[in-house]
Amino acid sequence: MSKAKALVLRAAGTNCDLESQYALEQAGFAADRIHVFRIMENPKILDEYQFLLLPGGFSYGDDIASGKILANQMLHKLADPLNKFVDDGKLMLGICNGFQVLIKSGLLPTGKIDPSEAHKQATLAWNDSGMFHCSWVHLRADSEKCVFLPKGEILKLPVAHAEGKFVPRDQAMLDGLASGDQLALRYCDAAGNSQADNINPNGSVDNIAGICDPTGRVMGLMPHPERFIEIENHPQWTREEIKRADGRLFFENAYEYLTK
Repeated sequence: MSKAKALVLRAAGTNCDLESQYALEQAGFAADRIHVFRIMENPKILDEYQFLLLPGGFSYGDDIASGKILANQMLHKLADPLNKFVDDGKLMLGICNGFQVLIKSGLLPTGKIDPSEAHKQATLAWNDSGMFHCSWVHLRADSEKCVFLPKGEILKLPVAHAEGKFVPRDQAMLDGLASGDQLALRYCDAAGNSQADNINPNGSVDNIAGICDPTGRVMGLMPHPERFIEIENHPQWTREEIKRADGRLFFENAYEYLTK
């Protein structure tokens, strides 16, 4: 059986594409990094892949707003092929800047690019601190339907962002995401308590760190799983007994889903 194939989408300013490719390859994928211009020239390239990953970085220098320009390219140039990609049962993951792109293109939270509705359901706003924030955080998987993590999993990953505060349009939208089991990941403490003090690096509503679409196959998150693929990536690996590189879970679960 041939390997599942993953595409890492990059643009000017993307800077986590190599780490993302490495993470995918460690999980078993055959992974390629392809510039968005090549996809716009030939959208049929997407047909060759089962997993689309939008990595972190600063696409187009975060001009206008984080992820906005790349999101507009997807919205106006790639809506139909990307909607087909999701409809075909494939997987999509947006990490940090990639999460911002998915939100602003409309692929999250609906799982569908609709130019009339894009970026009306939620946003990722400036951190409450008003500054770039970089640290390690604990997280808890909270969705039964999200294919990237089993519900109840507690893990630790790094965050590094300035615009990572998840804000839904209103309470009704938040309630809809909750009832649809789309609140995939929350900040928590080491014991998994998402109501503890000093756990939220950006002020996200309800301590939300990541969401998924109604199918559970499109996910976005602010933390960086691709930066914790080896135990040695953990800052305390020489002082603590680190038994698992938690970032691997996202990519290994995706590979298992696509090849089972």
